[in-house]
Amino acid sequence: MRVSTVQIENAATILKLLGDRTRLTMVKILESQDCCVCEFVEIFKTSQPAISQHVRKLKDAGIVKETRRGQWIIYSLNKENDFYPFVQNLLQQLPNQDFKLQELEQHGLRISCE
Repeated sequence: MRVSTVQIENAATILKLLGDRTRLTMVKILESQDCCVCEFVEIFKTSQPAISQHVRKLKDAGIVKETRRGQWIIYSLNKENDFYPFVQNLLQQLPNQDFKLQELEQHGLRISCE
């Protein structure tokens, strides 16, 4: 199978984007659970603007999508994206991150954005 330069460039772009630990962890979390920015702020102990920048980059690349629920914006993996199978294969190699959400819940910090 011949892989074109464009496909290699797209793969390189995605790998560069996911080369950031925070973004890679976000995507792994989103593999099993939709989240809002406020939950990521608690998980990563960083500012809302910093988290929003990470989410924006993932959204711009089409890796994540947003759904509005009232005043809240919930993020999930974009399974319709052409590169989802590539991202999914990568995520299968990573350890589960559900414990991060469970820790939030145990500390009463899991935010219900319903």
